[in-house]
Amino acid sequence: MTPANIESTVAGIPCLVQIDYVFVQRPLGPSADSDLDCYGYAEVEFTVLDRRGRPAPWLSKKLTAPEIERIENEILEAA
Repeated sequence: MTPANIESTVAGIPCLVQIDYVFVQRPLGPSADSDLDCYGYAEVEFTVLDRRGRPAPWLSKKLTAPEIERIENEILEAA
């Protein structure tokens, strides 16, 4: 399976974000084994690419916590 890409920005610079892994645990309610399962959670892994689709570690270094959260939300919306 080929990873999907979405368009985004990092530090105001247009880029692509490769979706490497997404797992969403839906809330299972109070009978779940753990609090994470009870309330649900999501795991997201991604790679920042330049607009040509090449890995851009120099751009990844510019990521801030709010940008990571925004990109993760964009990925969850696209999934």
